Amino acid sequence: MLANNLANAGTSGFKGDQEFYSLYTSEAAEPDALGDKATLPVIDRPWTDFSQGLLQTTKNPLDLALSGKGFFVVNGPSGPLYTRNGSFQLSAAGVLTAADGLPVRAQGGGTITVDPAMPVQVASDGSVEQNGAVVAQLDLVTFSNPAVLSKQGSAYFLNTDATVKPQPALNVEVHQGSVEASNIKTPEAAVHLVSVMRQFEMLHKAINISVDMNKKAEDVARVGS
Repeated sequence: MLANNLANAGTSGFKGDQEFYSLYTSEAAEPDALGDKATLPVIDRPWTDFSQGLLQTTKNPLDLALSGKGFFVVNGPSGPLYTRNGSFQLSAAGVLTAADGLPVRAQGGGTITVDPAMPVQVASDGSVEQNGAVVAQLDLVTFSNPAVLSKQGSAYFLNTDATVKPQPALNVEVHQGSVEASNIKTPEAAVHLVSVMRQFEMLHKAINISVDMNKKAEDVARVGS
């Protein structure tokens, strides 16, 4: 999980993964002098940090970023997918797509088609304009409970609960010529990863020492017999 966070630190719109912990107490654990049994932290389940990343100016008119809670919608192979990665492009036919070619969704579920030979303006409310006329409206949505969203690759989310419907994103603003950076704090993530690796190495050495001690104990018992 930590390695994946670091690997996507430069991925636009990427949201980092964290984990929920609980405490485990073994039934065989011996109480200490105060009568308390030793407990160990156990990872219950991961969760996604949906906090916003910094907006980076690119001056590319097809790069769009969101400020506030909301998602762009693209038409995936099996239904809508949700993303904060607004690094969009135009197909040869003038269809606005994500970097991997999935069409960006307009309100109502259709695609957004513009004239590739003309400039494109996108207003803060998500309206797409050409030659002074509105040609489409970006489908911008939000979820009352983002926990229903499951990651699909590094850029997309899938709604895993059909009973939870996306709602129109009202308090969100579109910024043309910018992209949202990953919300990973690289130095903090790197330190966390190094700490976990050192803990692993320490436990690995402890296991090896225990195995060596058991072998020596067996040798001593064999000589004594």
